[in-house]
Amino acid sequence: MGFKTIIKHEQALEKGKSYMFIANHTSMADIMLMLVSVKNPFVFVGKKELAKIPLFGFFYKRTCILVDRSSAKSRQAVFLRAQRRLQSGLSICIFPEGGVPEEHIELDDFKDGAFRLAINHKTPIVPLTFADNKKRFSYTFFSGSPGKMRVKIHKFLSTENLTVDDTKALNQEARQIILKQLQVFNK
Repeated sequence: MGFKTIIKHEQALEKGKSYMFIANHTSMADIMLMLVSVKNPFVFVGKKELAKIPLFGFFYKRTCILVDRSSAKSRQAVFLRAQRRLQSGLSICIFPEGGVPEEHIELDDFKDGAFRLAINHKTPIVPLTFADNKKRFSYTFFSGSPGKMRVKIHKFLSTENLTVDDTKALNQEARQIILKQLQVFNK
């Protein structure tokens, strides 16, 4: 038995439109599953430490806007590079947990960057829930197994009439959508 990807869409993506893709982050497989799930051109915003991984890092550096999370200057530069990408018609993918949470955490708190950027550019948020990546490719050494990898692409969250004052509420709304879906998947 190998891996089988099952993708369910609540709303179709439009070609040529920019989106802010967000998803829960549980595994190295999240990056690959995002590439399989989303056909619109996008770039990742990701931590620069991953660029050091042999072979993976070579491709990662070419498909990501890299951020040093310990540097405020780096975080600001990422924000500006992401703005340019959105203005050029590309979409952005951010895992708003800011890293992979501990094994026992179902869904960590979300950072605000993706939501603030989407509001500033009136870009719809597209929440995705990855159900099985922790079981398939966990960060625990020698864990994981073949099987299905379910993805749910949720209805988009509009940012059209929002201001930066709405960042926290949008953050929480998106987090609740993904958390509820994880709970449904895990029943």
